[in-house]
This record gives sequence, structure tokens and C-alpha cells, in this order.
Amino acid sequence: MKLTLTTVILLFFLLPRAQEKDYPNGYFRHPLNVPMALVANFGELRPNHWHMGLDIRTQQRENLPVYAAADGYITKVKIEPSGFGRAIYIAHPNGYTTLYAHLNDFYPALEQYIKEQQYRLESWAVELTLPPFLFSVKKGDFIAYSGNTGGSQGPHVHFEIRDTKTDNCLNPLLFGFPIPDAVPPTISRLAMYDANKSVYMQSPQMIPIRKTGANYTLAMSNLLKVGSNKLSFAIGASDRFSGSANPVGVYCAKIFLDGVFQSGFVLDSIDYNETRYINAQIDYRYKHAGGPYLQHLNKMPGDTSNVYTSTYPDAAIVLPDTTMHSIKIEVMDAALNTSVLAFNIQYNGTLAKPIQNNTSSRLVPQNVNIFESDNFELYTSEYTIYDTVPITFSNSGVASGNAVSPVYTFCSAAIPSHDSVTVRIKPSLAVAPEDRDKVIIKSISGSRTVVGKAKWQNGWFVAKFRQFGTYQAFIDQEPPSVNAPVTDLRRASRLVFVPTDNFKEIKMFRAEVDGQWLRFTNDKGYSYIYKFDEKFPQGEHSLKVIVEDEAGNVTEREWRVVR
Repeated sequence: MKLTLTTVILLFFLLPRAQEKDYPNGYFRHPLNVPMALVANFGELRPNHWHMGLDIRTQQRENLPVYAAADGYITKVKIEPSGFGRAIYIAHPNGYTTLYAHLNDFYPALEQYIKEQQYRLESWAVELTLPPFLFSVKKGDFIAYSGNTGGSQGPHVHFEIRDTKTDNCLNPLLFGFPIPDAVPPTISRLAMYDANKSVYMQSPQMIPIRKTGANYTLAMSNLLKVGSNKLSFAIGASDRFSGSANPVGVYCAKIFLDGVFQSGFVLDSIDYNETRYINAQIDYRYKHAGGPYLQHLNKMPGDTSNVYTSTYPDAAIVLPDTTMHSIKIEVMDAALNTSVLAFNIQYNGTLAKPIQNNTSSRLVPQNVNIFESDNFELYTSEYTIYDTVPITFSNSGVASGNAVSPVYTFCSAAIPSHDSVTVRIKPSLAVAPEDRDKVIIKSISGSRTVVGKAKWQNGWFVAKFRQFGTYQAFIDQEPPSVNAPVTDLRRASRLVFVPTDNFKEIKMFRAEVDGQWLRFTNDKGYSYIYKFDEKFPQGEHSLKVIVEDEAGNVTEREWRVVR
């Protein structure tokens, strides 16, 4: 039999990719010595990213011992105020790397080495690549204590398995960890779209569904009559493990027309450079309006990730005539438990809704888009937009106080921006040359506020943002403030500083004792904390703190203290 390229693609995707890869089951051990239970799995839906590993429960406690999942060597250590917090990467001889995040202290030899490097670099936040001979480990070796550092919202260990060569995160549930799973996913919602127009120019039509026996059907008649012959669908779905009521993400979903695979997604291998494409997989606009997650079953035009596969270049469901056709949607978890939603569909042109002519300018995916007005300009890259977006633009208020422009609103927070946009604002008030280096642009997108240092370019202030919403330029000449410490520290065990700024952006914090840098931690980006050690001996000392905000304003304070 001669196979066409389309047939090859179809045969490739009919089975989840996990069945085609020889993942080493049993090679990696559970990194804790408590029963393995998960609070989150790989591919779970999160704001602006897929969850890229497993969140392993630590019985609501911190400081449980964490162990190496297999033989190897510690290849990298990362410490940051958000994200992973304190994290260890271990490279293994079989071509995989494991990551352990949100940790507290590392094991003593590693902890001491990292501290030395932080003092050498005079930075608490570090990302250190280590040579293979420095810290080798055996499977089951103690490497750290569990914690709640970084972006963690509660005690747990975030665990990843990566392909060392590509750095792609792989689904750890494909490696045979002892997590019983005999429960198929739950399909809770079905949404339909007219694929003749952008998802940002319509609201999803929610189709009621119900469970019938082991599978799902439409809640009313199982024949869906539609007014468009070109459609796309999205689902609301979740999964859970045996014995657990905690909902987690699904692994795979596929849609078939008359038994022929059309398109679908598999969450088994994702690069961190691609994780923001979750905003193309979900109906972002619907979620922003307060709705639940809906996952599209076909790739959006501006999505260049590898999450989707389709039989045809245009992954929409095309109904070729007015006869009845069958639709089947399969949703799987990583254990290949499967739920099926099946119904019939029929095109009837008399049900078509009249097309409303929208003459507004638009942002188009896979294009550099340029918007220009008298005093405001915005530029996208070809990777910014997922689907066509009608442009809305307005300005309000006037420049007053330390504001040097009105508030400009471009599109809205309901439209995701994959890549940064360049914003240019011409000030409506004169800005003296000596003040131009103190201008920031503040952008508000929903609940997220971002402040960017502006550059002066030929009469315009310029900054980049990864969001749509409002933008306004300000002169910021107000330096940050910092609390004064108790000067008698003889009974204290630590120092705590909480710097504040009028725009809530602290760019740099530095503390010194007698001119020597002190290692203040900054977990979760709030307080700066120093626990007394040999770097701060007993006696009288000079304690200095230097704080800088995003605009470059600097506050420097110094005290005489005794310990």
C-alpha cells in the first residue's frame, strides 16, 4: 500500500505520541520518601503558561528531605525571587535532566558552595552552571529540603524531566511513576466557533452536553444544526487520579469528522520558549471575561508551537454538503484513559447569521503590525498576535502632575500578546532634557501593572510591554524609601528591610556592613532578609543600604549599629 503524506500524519497522530517513545519506566524514583501524591500535573492550565512538571505534595509541610531521582551530577542551581525559587538541576547519563524546585536549603556541601558563589558575585539571585566533576549524586542521595520558595503558593516540590539535548520538558507521567490512574477525564463543556472569522471577533456558542453511560452526547437532540460550513470547537475538560478529588489537566484531545482525524493536541513535550502559547490554546478572551478554561481543538493562525497536529493545513471542520455528518471528540489522560463525546452535525445555510461589516483597522497574525496616531504609536512583531484582532484605540484625561501624557488605551487586556509590543508616546507637556532619563511608562492590563523605563528617541518616549491595555508616561523623580533598622542588634537573629516606591518597582537592593556586601534573600519579591552569620561579626559596625527604582532614582542610607 502506498502511503500519502496525509496518511502518514494521520497514522502518527491516531495513537498518542507517548506510545511511540521508549521512555525509561522505572529509571527515575520518586524524589520524596512519602507516598507520591500530586496537586498538579504536566500540561495543567495556568496564567500565561502550561504547568511544565509535577507538583508533588509534601503533606502540607516544609523541610522534607528531597532525593536525587537517579544517578548523575548537579549541572545547574538557580535562585530567584519568583519562578522556581531555589532549584536544582541534575543531568543523568541516559540523556535526561531532572529539576527540583521551590526548595529550602540545599544539602550542606552544595549550600556552602552556592553561598561562596553568591558572595563572589555579590548577588543573591544566581543561575550557576556547574562542571560534571563537582557534585555527582547517586539515585536516592539527599540533595535538599522541600520548601515553598519562589512562585509557590504552598509547600510542595515541583519536579520536571527534560530532554537534556533540547531542554524540552517531558511529561513525567510517561516515565512510570507510582501514581494509580484508572479514572478517565471529565468533559464538562463544548464550545463552537464560526471558523470563517477570528475567535476575537465572536463569542463561543456553548453547546450543552451530558454524560450517557461511559461517554458523552449533546444534552438535547444529538443532531447539531449549524449555519456555517466551516467550524472549530473547544472543550472544557479536566482529569483526576484514582482516589483523588483534585482536578488536574488533560493530556490529549482529538476531533474526528466522519471517522477521519482532523486535528488535536498532545501535551507531552513543551519547550519553555513555547509555554506562553497556552494563550493560543485556550479561549483567552472568554477566560478573561470570567469564564472557565476552554481548550481549542485546532491551532490558531499565529500559533507556531508543536502542541497541535492536523490532517489538513486548515484545521477547521469543513462540512462539504448539507447531509448529516458525525463528530467524535476523544479526550485522554497520560494513562490513556479515554472519554468520548460523539454527536451528529448538519449544515443549513438558512441558519447563518448575517455578517457584520467591521471596517476598523486590524492586527493580523504572522505580520508586523503598525499603528500610528499623532502622539501614540504601537508596533508588533510577526509573533505577537494569534488571530486577527480589530483595533480599538482611545485616550482619556490630560497630562498633569508628574504625568506627561494622557492615558492611551490600545485594544484591551482580553487580547493576549505573545511577543512584546513597542510603545511610543510623544509627551503632551515639555520635558526638560535633564528629566528625560527619569521618564517611565506605566501599562495596566486587567489586574497586571507593569512599569518600563522609557528611552528618549527623537521626541518620543519608547518602551516595550508584553500586554495590551493602557499606557501613560510619567516623570518619576521620587526616590524609593526604606525602613530604618533597630540599631541595637544584640538580641536579633536577622535583619529585614522592606523598600517601597511610588510606582512599586524596586530595580536594585544592596546592603553592606563595613563596606562588604551582605547576602539578603528576597523570596517572592517582598522583604529583603539577612540571617546573621559569620559575615556580620559582633561589635559596632556601619550598615549601609542602597535602593534604586525603575526610573534610576537612588536612595542611600547608613546607620551605626551594634551586634
